[in-house]
Amino acid sequence: MARIAVLDRDRCKPSKCSQECYRFCPRVRIGDKTITFEDPSGKPRISEELCSGCGICVKKCPFKALWIVNLPEELEGECSFSYGVNAFRLYRLPVPKEGSVLGLIGQNGVGKSTALRILAGELKPNLGLSENPPSWEEVIDRFKGSELQGYLTKLSRRELKAVHKPQYVDKIPKFVKGKVGSLLEKVNERGIIDRAIEELELKEIWERDVSQLSGGELQRVAIAAAILREADIYLFDEPSSYLDVRQRMKAAKFIRSLVSEGKIVVVVEHDLAILDYLSDHICVLYGKPGVYGVISHPYSVRVGINVYLDGYLPDENMRLRTEPVRFRVKPAPMEQKFEAPLIKWGEMSKKLGTFTLKVEGGVLHKGEVACALGPNGIGKTTFVKLLAGSLEPDEGFAPTSLFGLKVSHKPQYLTELPLEGNVETALREVVGSELYSSWFQADVIRPLGVDQLMDRDVEELSGGELQRVAITACLGADSHVYLLDEPSAYLDIEQRLAMVKAVKRVVENRGAVALVVEHDVMVADSLADVIILFSGFPGLEGHAFSPMGLRKAFNSFLKDLDITFRRDPQTGRARVNKPGSYLDRTQKAIGEYYYEPQGA
Repeated sequence: MARIAVLDRDRCKPSKCSQECYRFCPRVRIGDKTITFEDPSGKPRISEELCSGCGICVKKCPFKALWIVNLPEELEGECSFSYGVNAFRLYRLPVPKEGSVLGLIGQNGVGKSTALRILAGELKPNLGLSENPPSWEEVIDRFKGSELQGYLTKLSRRELKAVHKPQYVDKIPKFVKGKVGSLLEKVNERGIIDRAIEELELKEIWERDVSQLSGGELQRVAIAAAILREADIYLFDEPSSYLDVRQRMKAAKFIRSLVSEGKIVVVVEHDLAILDYLSDHICVLYGKPGVYGVISHPYSVRVGINVYLDGYLPDENMRLRTEPVRFRVKPAPMEQKFEAPLIKWGEMSKKLGTFTLKVEGGVLHKGEVACALGPNGIGKTTFVKLLAGSLEPDEGFAPTSLFGLKVSHKPQYLTELPLEGNVETALREVVGSELYSSWFQADVIRPLGVDQLMDRDVEELSGGELQRVAITACLGADSHVYLLDEPSAYLDIEQRLAMVKAVKRVVENRGAVALVVEHDVMVADSLADVIILFSGFPGLEGHAFSPMGLRKAFNSFLKDLDITFRRDPQTGRARVNKPGSYLDRTQKAIGEYYYEPQGA
């Protein structure tokens, strides 16, 4: 059995503890040097060869900085990369194939981005030997006889050129300066800049400075910059973040066009519908976030995604979760019995520069969750701010000013969060003593994994970690109305489902209302009781309709996009129909674009 010991160096604080890991270790007590303190920082080093795997040090560590994990014997000798002694390890590597798209699916923190960096040549596989890295000849010899041998040989000789679109596009303005047009013209190595402008809708932002772009605009520019460059392999890390449904489909189509040119494409994506549409093969990544990750053998797209949702890999006899993930195939009925109306608004209008938003009157009831659905630049965030009271309408009235309701708001961009210092301290200032209540811990803190972040500084958190803290801060406030703007950005599938359950439980427990802006269609379906649909012309004019039932809303929304979804019979998840296919034509003919045609 392979045993690994991992130390989270950010959590480990030797100056604030009594070296409990050392004092209580049974092997240390009998004289073995299982735990030593050779590091100048005073942080421990655990010998995996001497460790008995008892786990006492894990339980005794006051900062929860240690993990001891026993892995199957089959993984012994399959470590492809380690970040150092007692650090994260990745087992196996994905196998990219020429002229196809390989999709990677898995939790955050199990090595998807690390795998991309290895395939891009940014990290050299060290086979777990971080202190004495092997030569390229030794690495290639390890993979001798596999499909990776040829790829790694070319990579070692620098015969492969890779382009890597990063995950966190909101950090681009810190490193890239200038106007969009001039920057993209510099990287237009393939001479398809006109096509990129059309496919990714870049004309309106062509003369704009990068520092003035929104998250969705930055994402489209990043995708364009990657595809415009000449390369052999293209790697995209979460290309759908911040994009609306129409933009996601157009970007996915543009990325897939690389396949027809014989390029190698690898994509990490958490939107299952987009991943399904993009990929030809799927590799599932599993493990313990921040500790280790294992890459499965490639599956066909449908089988790979379904295996991941089922939570069981039959060929490896590995269970990923206790219960399978299933999606509903019928919409929530409009006749659901909610309590009395809590929030009402009349017709409103708001003009911001050249953009005008017109809002129909509506009502939301206690315990009800509404999702705002529509393209970017159509006024969803403006509508949220009107309800939050941070914007006053030019005509009509906002409900908060009329009823004096308490509103909790999670903004779209995490840089706007008023959270500083230690996570626990920052949350305590917002949530108060409720932070430690049993129901809030059980329904929000632990499902979102925020209990593992309490002693971290807010500034040190990744995008996904900061998103979970922001959701917790929003849901923790004692409010009547919870407004969450794109809460699924940077979250993996498990975290998105945990977010859905947390929002529903808080709204139900407090008799409140939630309004969520969401672009992942399956998340919106799982979360919403009603939909507030937005239409119009992005950047110019937006129209917010009154809350409506899910079937009517999805049919209207997807009809405008000319997209239909079919249902996977095993998991109930939505899958995009190929344009012009039999199912696509049939569903359009009967007006059922999302739910089962026979459902009522």
